[in-house]
Amino acid sequence: MNKRSIGSALLIGALTIFTFVLWPAKKAVSNKRKNEAEKENFQLEGASIADIQLAFKKEQLSCVELTDRYLERIYAYDQQGPAINAVRMVNPYAREEAEKKDKERAAGITGALHGIPVILKDNIETGDGMPTTGGSPALAANTAEEDAFLTAKLKEAGAVILGKANMSEWAYFLTEGAPSGYSSIGGQVKHPYGPESFRAGSVGGSSSGSGAAIAADFAVIGIGTETSGSILSPASANSIVGIKPTVGLVSRSGIIPLAGSQDTAGPMARTVADAAIALGAMSGVDDKDPITKTNKNKDLTDYSSFLKKESLQGARIGVDYSFLSEKGKEERQLIERAIEDMEDQGAVIKEVEIPNESFESLVLWHELKQDLNAYLRKTPEQVPVSSIADVIAFNKEKPHERMRFGQTHFEKAEKLSGDAEDPEYVKHRQTDLRLSTTEGLDVVMQEEKLDALLFENNHGAAMPAKAGYPSITIPAGYTSEGMPVGVTLTAQAYSEPRLIELAYSYEQASNRRRAPQLV
Repeated sequence: MNKRSIGSALLIGALTIFTFVLWPAKKAVSNKRKNEAEKENFQLEGASIADIQLAFKKEQLSCVELTDRYLERIYAYDQQGPAINAVRMVNPYAREEAEKKDKERAAGITGALHGIPVILKDNIETGDGMPTTGGSPALAANTAEEDAFLTAKLKEAGAVILGKANMSEWAYFLTEGAPSGYSSIGGQVKHPYGPESFRAGSVGGSSSGSGAAIAADFAVIGIGTETSGSILSPASANSIVGIKPTVGLVSRSGIIPLAGSQDTAGPMARTVADAAIALGAMSGVDDKDPITKTNKNKDLTDYSSFLKKESLQGARIGVDYSFLSEKGKEERQLIERAIEDMEDQGAVIKEVEIPNESFESLVLWHELKQDLNAYLRKTPEQVPVSSIADVIAFNKEKPHERMRFGQTHFEKAEKLSGDAEDPEYVKHRQTDLRLSTTEGLDVVMQEEKLDALLFENNHGAAMPAKAGYPSITIPAGYTSEGMPVGVTLTAQAYSEPRLIELAYSYEQASNRRRAPQLV
């Protein structure tokens, strides 16, 4: 072999080594460095389900790493810094759950919420040993043997339960005059936005912790509950999206009740898309909650197909201006701007007058005694109360700690029969239904052929709450002081698909939300 042949052979050998050994190794190191850089640069603040799932797919992020980053953020801003106090308890098994999700993903198992951190309102049960307190010291030891139905559904979809969110005590129905977001066991949830002047007491009730946590990026999804305004209020106040579903779409089993005819759980998120995905994951028919068997959308588990940007084109939306703030107020101006945004997208806005007969209903107090007593009778032995009467007595033992603002609603409920056959209760419930449906929302929606009704914040929450109808709220902007304002859309039973279409179309066209500046 001549020198040229030997040289050629050496060159070919070197190229072979480089091509099949060194280059792949160099490429692997380069990819590893790139992934590490992308992990460090992954923008947690404002991250959506789609953003996170893409990062998982590209192996730029693991479930454990994501969970760790949310836990670090909770420590930095919820417990330290501005001390938002949105999270009552971090799930001690959150990291373990995340590790399982990483293994499942490696095995090809995924779901709509796979690896997505979710925080639950503290009236929703988990079977992992975390107490479900409802904000009351009386339930500090209230551990459940199994997950609430909706908790189990979220886990089936792959969610990582990050912890329990603080809430207004007993779903903001212990007493009158207490600030929203306050509980004897968790203290005061603070507002993530704006000056100190409205940090406390204006975060909305009673899913205040869920709302503040999602606004402050302590999780991707929050789960709240509503009897009348308790999802819509904190969602609007914290500049996030909140869906209050039709009563019957989401099971209430495993949730501390307030009033069964109006209670429902629903998702809270930073975007309509994320809220829609969570809604599909948490809904379903539950034998323990018979009303879910009436769900007309029981086979609908994916609402993402309703995320359509052009949905406002030709939509008919009614506005009763008596439900808005006074003319000239900033909140009113922001809602009027939202109306203009919708008109720009092709919506037809109709000024309407919603029948709104005044009636002093006692349904909530009757059902509170009936439903809460039934729940408390089934709590574990270590729980010191088994009735509303017991709770009242328990609070009186240490009034400065347990009932700083009184307990007027509980005392009022205790005086009632708590009997589902009580003539007064039956009459009041029938009146509520009649005034909210056939002589209320149904009338105006049918006469004007409306797709939805529009309200400011939660100002129109009472009527659809009594009817069991759905609503969705979306960020509409901020006052000069920085206080968020939401625009809320309401429609008839099981119209969640249409409401999601309209909300998504408005959100994409307006893009009003901005993140709070936590320092």
